[in-house]
Amino acid sequence: MLSPSQKSAKNEFNRVALVGKFQADGIEGHLIDLAQMLSDLGCEVFIETATATHLNLSSHPSKSPAEFAGSIDLVVVLGGDGTMLGIGRQLAGSKVPLVGINMGRLGYMTDIPIQDVKEVLPKIIGGEYEADSRTLLDAIVLRGAQIINRALALNDVVVNRSGTSGMVELAVRVNGSFMYNQRSDGLIVSTPTGSTAYALSAGGPILHPRVAGILLAPIAPHSLSNRPIVLPEDAVTSIEVVDGREVIVNFDMQSQTELQSGDKIEVRQSEKSITLLHPRGHSDYKTLREKLHWNEYPSTF
Repeated sequence: MLSPSQKSAKNEFNRVALVGKFQADGIEGHLIDLAQMLSDLGCEVFIETATATHLNLSSHPSKSPAEFAGSIDLVVVLGGDGTMLGIGRQLAGSKVPLVGINMGRLGYMTDIPIQDVKEVLPKIIGGEYEADSRTLLDAIVLRGAQIINRALALNDVVVNRSGTSGMVELAVRVNGSFMYNQRSDGLIVSTPTGSTAYALSAGGPILHPRVAGILLAPIAPHSLSNRPIVLPEDAVTSIEVVDGREVIVNFDMQSQTELQSGDKIEVRQSEKSITLLHPRGHSDYKTLREKLHWNEYPSTF
């Protein structure tokens, strides 16, 4: 139950859309509870169209992400970071902020545990939050002079080989300047947000979300002198497939394009961004400490 003070508080966000990872066990019940809680707070609640369709939810009106701009004040994402990545790309540039609620595993972006929702979400609805802007990457895939695909990525753009083929050879240029020819399993171009994803597994550094940079991290390079590098935010990285079989380019590991020798991928920072809202007192360092199991010692000061 909500307290009288929570019910009577003036809301900063009045039109709220719910997005759920509809494959997750128990998601329907959690979404219904969230919708009821938001309604009790005086919010007008909508269910994202795909979520409503897959879960057969008809208790509230539905809207597609393309309709959110101008008609939705806040999006609440229930699931994990993968769900946030998918909806984040769709809402990039819309100026509609997102809140992430995780379903049991600590997420980097979906950082509110489901058991804390009744305490935390009303405060955010009422205006008690910390805002966090995240950049995206804009990538185009060129075959000769023809653009065969264009996509946004909130985490990373990854050029890599299939699991059964040999190494791929890539020629990399930055702002037109030749960097290297690299033989490896692939190359990751990452935002600061994505630095804690695949790039971290490939040995890349962790970038704070407010760092204005783009990370290049090779995947199992043939030469150990090929190291991760952080480029300035205005860098345009061109990656040409020189040689290799079954080479693909992935965008946030959620969509992909098959590549041929001679294809090029041009990656730059997008003009679009998204805004994540966190509870007051949110700490990126606490999230890293808990997610990566860094050592903790009692504070003496």
